Amino acid sequence: MSREADLRETMARLARSLFDRGFTVGSSGNISAAVEDGLLITPTNSCLGFLDPARIAKLDGDGRHVGGDKPSKEVFLHRAFYETRPATGAVVHLHSTHATALSCLADLDPDDCIPPLTPYVVMRVGTVKLLPYVRPGDPAMGDMIRALNGSHACVLLANHGPVVAAKDLESAVYASEELEETAKLVLTLRGQTVRMLTKDDVAELKRTFG
Repeated sequence: MSREADLRETMARLARSLFDRGFTVGSSGNISAAVEDGLLITPTNSCLGFLDPARIAKLDGDGRHVGGDKPSKEVFLHRAFYETRPATGAVVHLHSTHATALSCLADLDPDDCIPPLTPYVVMRVGTVKLLPYVRPGDPAMGDMIRALNGSHACVLLANHGPVVAAKDLESAVYASEELEETAKLVLTLRGQTVRMLTKDDVAELKRTFG
C-alpha cells in the first residue's frame, strides 16, 4: 500500500473515531493531511463517521482539485496553515461541543482563550488565538490565519469551533481532543476559584517538551 493510500485509510479511521465519540456530528468538521504532491482533505458535506478513503478529495501543490470528491468549502483555512507553518502535516477542524460553546462567549481573551489548566493543553495545544466570526467557507478564514504568520498551531473561530494544526494526523487529532476536554474544564469551572499553572510552570513545560 502506498503512503497516500495508507494516509487515506488512517484519515477515515480517525475521523470515524472522532464521530463515534461525539467530537463532531452530521456533516460538520473537516480534516486534511499533506502528501508529497499536494493535500488530502475530506469532501464538502461529508460525514466524518462514514468516509470512503478513495473519495477523499485531493488537491495539487497549487490548490487545484485533482481527485476524489469536491473538497471541503473550508479548504482555505487548511491551506493557510500549511503555507505559514512549514512543519504542518495535518489540520483538524471540528465543531466539538465545548470548544464551540467557548467560542461563543463574549468575555474570552482573544490572544489566549484557553487557559493553562493542565500541562497537557500546554504541551499539545499551546496558546490559542480567537479569530473573529466570518461565514463558513469565506476565504477570509485563510487570510486571518495567514496574518498570524505561523505563530499559533491552534485557533478558535468565533461562534464556529476549533482548528488545530500539527506535524501529523495523529498529533492533530490528539491535540483537538485535548483542546475539547480543556474547553469542557473551562466551562465546568466558570465561577469557581481556579488554580492555573504559573508562568514558570508553563515555561518549564515549553523548555522540556517544546
